[in-house]
Amino acid sequence: MAKYDSSLDVIFTALGDPTRRGILARLGQGPASVTELAEDYDISLPSFMGHLRKLEDAGLITSEKQGRVRTCALNPEAMGPANDWLDEQRRLWEARLDRFEDYVINLMKERQNGPQS
Repeated sequence: MAKYDSSLDVIFTALGDPTRRGILARLGQGPASVTELAEDYDISLPSFMGHLRKLEDAGLITSEKQGRVRTCALNPEAMGPANDWLDEQRRLWEARLDRFEDYVINLMKERQNGPQS
């Protein structure tokens, strides 16, 4: 197993909220101002900014302020550690399932043919 990456905690915590996942999905279409992003949510602006802060702390988004407008953009490279961890878990479980499948097939053959000495 790969070394533990503490950034995973921050990334998965950020992804653990449906509002933040929705923000990321919207930013997948392109950068947007905070006002544009907040339109889809019936929460106070300070609460919404808290969601943006968590996403930014996780490195999943970047923001830039120009005058009075803050624009947010997706940072897809930040998903790298999470993707790596998920890929590793997928390989591990696929290998386990392959071994289990082999065991079941051999067990079925033994039951059909009787035990082999």
